[in-house]
Amino acid sequence: MKKLQLLQKMMDNGVVAVLRGDSADQVFAMAEQAIAGGIKVIEVTLTVPGALGAIEKLSRMYSWKSDGDNFAIIGAGTVLEPQTARAAIMAGAEFVVGPSLNPETVKICNLYRVPVLPGVTTLEGVQHALELGVDIVKLFPGNLYQPSIIKTLKGPMPQANFMPTGGVSLDNLGEWIKGGAVAVGIGSDLTTEAVKTGNLSLVRQRAEQYMQAYREAKQG
Repeated sequence: MKKLQLLQKMMDNGVVAVLRGDSADQVFAMAEQAIAGGIKVIEVTLTVPGALGAIEKLSRMYSWKSDGDNFAIIGAGTVLEPQTARAAIMAGAEFVVGPSLNPETVKICNLYRVPVLPGVTTLEGVQHALELGVDIVKLFPGNLYQPSIIKTLKGPMPQANFMPTGGVSLDNLGEWIKGGAVAVGIGSDLTTEAVKTGNLSLVRQRAEQYMQAYREAKQG
């Protein structure tokens, strides 16, 4: 039941902040700004030095079961194999994201009843993910496609849930949501300006813009 509730919360909130950075402290600060701006699903990529420490700290501070400012779902991204997936789960990650489909990673996440979102680019990959029990498929890199790809993929596999990541922007977020995406992953567009200027409050401003665009797309 917990896994189903968590998946529903992720889809209800709809926007996932994919955070990369030079240090765990920087990513932690970015996460706080993104959460303050309304993005309540945070993916800390394991390319960040000390990423597990950031996940542990964030998962202690925020709970997906709470309401208000303390609500956030903290997960791990760029997970390539099952050993790293388990380490992330032990550190407090509530979901696991991979750039590609690694069956053993999916199996370890299923063992711990943690949602896993592997990256796929083909219909064959979608089918394999579904056979392994994946609930949400990460369409990655999203910039290889137009938003209409989801309708095309759902033709033979209407039961699949898709989250495009990579290439999603304020300009096309609405098209992805209206095209059938259950959520979107936002990476560099959320943080680049803030990192460049050293003003991390820009992450909050950008997050607010993304959440407004998401709400408008859902209402439309």
